Amino acid sequence: MTIRIRRHDNGIVVLTMDHPPVNALPAQGWHDLADAVRAAGADERTRVVVLRAEGRGFNAGVDIKELTADPGHAKLIAVNHGCFDAFKSVYECPVPVISAVHGFCLGGGIGLVGNSDIIIAAEDAYFGLPEVDRGALGAATHLSRLVPQHRARAMFYTGRTATARELADFGSVWEVVEPARLHTAAWELAESIADKNPLVIRRAKESLNGIDPVDVHRSYRFEQGFTFELNLSGVSDQVRESFGEPGGSGRHT
Repeated sequence: MTIRIRRHDNGIVVLTMDHPPVNALPAQGWHDLADAVRAAGADERTRVVVLRAEGRGFNAGVDIKELTADPGHAKLIAVNHGCFDAFKSVYECPVPVISAVHGFCLGGGIGLVGNSDIIIAAEDAYFGLPEVDRGALGAATHLSRLVPQHRARAMFYTGRTATARELADFGSVWEVVEPARLHTAAWELAESIADKNPLVIRRAKESLNGIDPVDVHRSYRFEQGFTFELNLSGVSDQVRESFGEPGGSGRHT
């Protein structure tokens, strides 16, 4: 199962991504995650959502193997719709979403945490967009919510990552903890929010989204158009063919 849902009596809902080996989700997995987030937010008993993951890291983005196995563009379209759906569900969730990040948070993972309300990270967590190395673009919208503009550009062009400590210095990560304390720290923060008046918190989330200076949906959709362009031109296929090969441009950062 890709997404596990656990509801608690105090209004905290914990959503766990578990898709070995690296939580690189297929197209349906992104939609499943979106459905889980929407269902949690639609339940009036829910006061806060914690998004976490099992395994080696939080999220490695999309399943590249699913894309390369498709001779056409159907899977590309499907996964782009899936990512858009998942990112949108996190941003529009009526209650705060806390992302508890360990290990790698790459590609689509940046879209999830960038649209979440609060990020708590383990000391081993690192964040980045290796999209250029994979013949794709996207989620710069969300990376720009995590790091300053020029840092985001440099990370996007080079594929280099930022540590949890660096993001904490930028103010985008709330707390950096030892890996063994990640779930506890996220739970304690969720409890502090769940203790508040639920209607006030829901209106607070709505009001904060309403004053956001960037329309994250339109901005990300604009980015996705360039991914389609690169794929239609054949450039993406050339890059993906070298993904993971010694000396190739595609690499896991």
